[in-house]
Amino acid sequence: MLLLQDIAVTYQSIVPAVQGVSLEVPDKKVVALLGANGAGKTTIFRAITGLLNIHNASIMRGSILFDGQRIDRLNATQIVQCGISQVLEGRRLFADLTVDENLRTGAISSRDSGAVRRAYDRVMDLFPVLRERRKSVAGYLSGGEQQMVAIGRGLMTNPKLLLLDEPSLGLAPFMVQQIRSIIAEINASGTAVLLVEQNAQMALSIAHHGYVLETGKVVLSQSAAELMQDESVRKFYLGLHEGSEKSNMGMLRQRRPGRRWTV
Repeated sequence: MLLLQDIAVTYQSIVPAVQGVSLEVPDKKVVALLGANGAGKTTIFRAITGLLNIHNASIMRGSILFDGQRIDRLNATQIVQCGISQVLEGRRLFADLTVDENLRTGAISSRDSGAVRRAYDRVMDLFPVLRERRKSVAGYLSGGEQQMVAIGRGLMTNPKLLLLDEPSLGLAPFMVQQIRSIIAEINASGTAVLLVEQNAQMALSIAHHGYVLETGKVVLSQSAAELMQDESVRKFYLGLHEGSEKSNMGMLRQRRPGRRWTV
């Protein structure tokens, strides 16, 4: 469904952020994108969704295809209309608007009122608590409820592909598990997911495949099950060995990403 081919991104035309990244998200699959802060994960999301320009960045080479159509030359609105939706890190809700009003902003580009109504009903089925909070001001919700609104807003366009940037950030452990279950349910209903998540164990537990980024490059590409068993990944990203950052990142540098995967 989504295919990035040798993407390179720079900020202010001089600062390299992503260097030759290739990855793919097959239809109806979950793919995890792992890496330390500054590895290039958010930049890749911005490249996919057409938001690089507002951050004074640009794609210097490579291409991005979605359903066989090149989208790296489209603007953000056109990319949404192709079937891609993003939930930004930090939720980014309109704090003074109600839950309902925030959800409706997610469908602002849609001209199909029937599709919007079905998407709204789907969100309410996924998040029953939001049905009770429909008229509540978003800024007064708990962190978990705000994340539900953010994900719900992303679903209001009935996307084929949902990009989630750190959905568990700042949430209590029991809410992390709830968000994990919701992501799995979204995927089970037919929506592909590209997931950036610092909680690598949570991400890999629901992903089919994973990529590990380091300094703007893919250093590992394996099935989620293989990454869960990879010793260097277990130590550095799953936190199973204290004080291992330097040695494990060196281990990853010496390895080459796997070949593209098929399903």
